[in-house]
Amino acid sequence: MSVKKVIAACAAAVLAAASFSSCVGKGSGKSAGGGKELRVFLYMNEHERAVYSKMIEEFEQKKGCKVDFQITTQAEYATALIGMMTSRDFPDVFYVGPETVREYARNGYIADLTPLLDKAGISTNDLPQDVLNMFRYNGIVSGSGNLYALPKDASVFAYAYNKELFDEAGVAYPDPQHPYTYDEFVAVCQKLTKDTDGDGETDQWGCGFANAFMLYQFLWSNGASFLSNDCRTVAIDTPQFKDALQKFADLTLKYKVTPTVAQDASLGVYQRWLAGQEAFYACGTWDVAAFMDDDTFPFEWDLCAYPTLSTGISYTWLGTVGFCIAETSKNKDLALEFINMLSSDEQGQRSLSGMTGSASVQLPNLQSLAREFAEMAASGKINYPKNVEVFFNYQNGTGKYAGRMMESTYTPNNEWLGYFFEGVDNVKNGSMTVDEYVKSVKPRMQEALDEAWVNVN
Repeated sequence: MSVKKVIAACAAAVLAAASFSSCVGKGSGKSAGGGKELRVFLYMNEHERAVYSKMIEEFEQKKGCKVDFQITTQAEYATALIGMMTSRDFPDVFYVGPETVREYARNGYIADLTPLLDKAGISTNDLPQDVLNMFRYNGIVSGSGNLYALPKDASVFAYAYNKELFDEAGVAYPDPQHPYTYDEFVAVCQKLTKDTDGDGETDQWGCGFANAFMLYQFLWSNGASFLSNDCRTVAIDTPQFKDALQKFADLTLKYKVTPTVAQDASLGVYQRWLAGQEAFYACGTWDVAAFMDDDTFPFEWDLCAYPTLSTGISYTWLGTVGFCIAETSKNKDLALEFINMLSSDEQGQRSLSGMTGSASVQLPNLQSLAREFAEMAASGKINYPKNVEVFFNYQNGTGKYAGRMMESTYTPNNEWLGYFFEGVDNVKNGSMTVDEYVKSVKPRMQEALDEAWVNVN
């Protein structure tokens, strides 16, 4: 899952601080039966947990060990991990994001994997090297040097549409080869926004947008970014940024094709998508298994592109998170075998991607499996949306598709970004203009960003 990846909108589908253990007890080392034990702490949703649990059971049987598998929500994960850091009571295996590799490595929290990989004869050549490089640290900066984590996946936050709502409205399906322009998107959403029960209130919307995860697509497609190229200056006052933010807000205020801020507060956009009340919503690679499950999402659907703005390119964000090993782990060799199974082992990647097994929770990490996976998905051999190429188009980049990492990936923390999103609903509900909001929030964002960089320099 990516660095997504896992999104706050998915909280309803995530288990809250649940523990799925093969043994009881804190710490790692020896289990009651005398075999080695690993403590693993991750965040994920229910569909991922089911796939991971099966793989872990097989790992335990093969290695004669015990794995204490603990999961939580992404929102709670950071707080729990900070507590572990404070007490120096680390699990053997946990997640590290690209933005924290430098800090964790420098403070001795995570082990250098390069000598462990060399000793075990494990190759990382088939992994996407640009993703792998995000988990390197050379003693000064991240991005190069020795490896401190193996990527869980390379996540893509694509767009999805409810085919049944399109059919009911007599609207043609989106063409993944030709993304909508903004105006075309608005026109389609207007046809799909309805009062279905005749009570005078809209109860079906063309689209739903979770601010913190679906504004980027508008900004980047309009040639805007939150930050300057060196990630040191907040750049939300450019004409391109303000125009994109206005167009994002207009979907609610002007065109009324999304739920209002008040309606979102009563029932979130993710829940409305699951209930069949929105024609378009986002779909991360980690969401596919849930959306393909009829009990979770009983509608026909497929993938498509986000609308384009001035650049003519459909953008979305990419994410990744890595499996690291605690420097304090007593079983580093076993922990390496465990994360290799989940990151770079062919059998493991076939299981996690759904090429074997019943559910796909990610695209395969191994580049040698990408084409086979895409062909299996397109032909229906994997329980997967037919327009699987949308994921690969964003991941690889084409003339009409592009993917980027969020700007917060390249800053010491994301506190500066939090200031923006905590008040952006004031624009969507019409209580502030774009100019007023940008003027009010930019100084706070810049101050927080400056402080973040001072603390690491």
